[in-house]
Amino acid sequence: MNSRKVIVDILDSVLFHGAYSNIELNKRLNESNLNDKDKALVTEVIYGTVKYKKTIDFIISSFVKDINKIDKKLINVLRSAIYQIRFLDKIPDYAIVNEAVNLAKRVSLQSSKFVNGVLRNYLRNKDKDFNKGTSNIKRLAFEYSMEEWMVELFIRQYGEEVAKKILLGLNSTPDVTVRVNQLKKDYDDVFEQLKIQGYEVEEGFICPEAINIIKGRNIEVNPLFKEGCITVQDESAMLVAPSMDLEDDLKVLDLCSAPGGKTTHIGELMNNHGGILAFDVYDHKLELIKENCKRLGLTNIEAQIMDATKLNSAYVSCADRVLIDVPCSGLGIIRKKPEIKWTKSPKDLKDIIDIQRKIMENGWNYVKPNGIMLYSTCTLNKKENEENIQWFLSKHKDAVIEKLFVGKADNLIYNNDGSLTIIPNSRMDGFYIAKLMKRGR
Repeated sequence: MNSRKVIVDILDSVLFHGAYSNIELNKRLNESNLNDKDKALVTEVIYGTVKYKKTIDFIISSFVKDINKIDKKLINVLRSAIYQIRFLDKIPDYAIVNEAVNLAKRVSLQSSKFVNGVLRNYLRNKDKDFNKGTSNIKRLAFEYSMEEWMVELFIRQYGEEVAKKILLGLNSTPDVTVRVNQLKKDYDDVFEQLKIQGYEVEEGFICPEAINIIKGRNIEVNPLFKEGCITVQDESAMLVAPSMDLEDDLKVLDLCSAPGGKTTHIGELMNNHGGILAFDVYDHKLELIKENCKRLGLTNIEAQIMDATKLNSAYVSCADRVLIDVPCSGLGIIRKKPEIKWTKSPKDLKDIIDIQRKIMENGWNYVKPNGIMLYSTCTLNKKENEENIQWFLSKHKDAVIEKLFVGKADNLIYNNDGSLTIIPNSRMDGFYIAKLMKRGR
């Protein structure tokens, strides 16, 4: 099986048919007979091409009359080839061009001549300043391969200096991070076992339960994972459960829990005691939670179907802690799901706020007096973050925001209201957390 053909097929699914890059990539690689080296190349080129699509398309547009008229069977051949020439240095340019031309020959001889012409033209102009004379926004959009409205949003909300850090972080390549399940195994034991098994590892960036996998085979086939000693989770997400002031015998509701990463972390921190109700809208998502609980040996979690946007009177004032990790625009996780750059619109950001606020209202109804509701998102849009919290506090006089502190790092922003914004970098996703306490009556 030709790795370049696999690349183009996956890009077609993601960019033309709305497939999720991570899911489609895993599916196609599992179906293929590619060796580990080729699988690594496919992964690199898929994420890179999707990530830098705007930049690549701008370059292609410099050498063709109308990029929109290029045959759909050829455009991703060109995109993936230009990504490799521009951003990778391990493959000779002539080899990249030859592979692309051979793929184009499957369409037609004329197609192969067209692809060869565009790529040879680019090679002659590799050092050209494609941004000459453009505005600052357009230059940043080209450099970081972002939609202009997204660049404008980050600059408007954070200022240019922090916005550039965000754009850089969203384009960084994420490492795999795992959370140690200390109900099953000691942190140091897991760390040493991973080293013995040939993994290059280091301690987490900010979370005491985290281990960063720098190099090594797919961790999800590792015995430690299968035995429930570790769970794959980003360090930003690992900060949620410890921020909830958990104790062993509490009753906790997680309103938007699938696939269960934060839910199971809550279960572990409660030492498999107390009671956790994990809700989601879909049966198949609840199955993911149940599978995770079984693997991790957690028996204090019960998964149920419930729509978080609709109040369920059975749970009013019943919970000591409520987690609402609400649906959001996902702008903080672009480094893992780069297609978000091209699938989200300003309207999407506006439309999601109503859903978030319904969930906030319902979650608050479920919290007992003196209880805590934790609000989190994986976005960096302040309208979904700080502005939602300001709106909520203005409506609920019994709500007090409690200041969060998780440590010191240059990507942690402690907001004036006490909430936390996490700027993405190579170690952490972009994230937001706010902790609300309900005053006693």
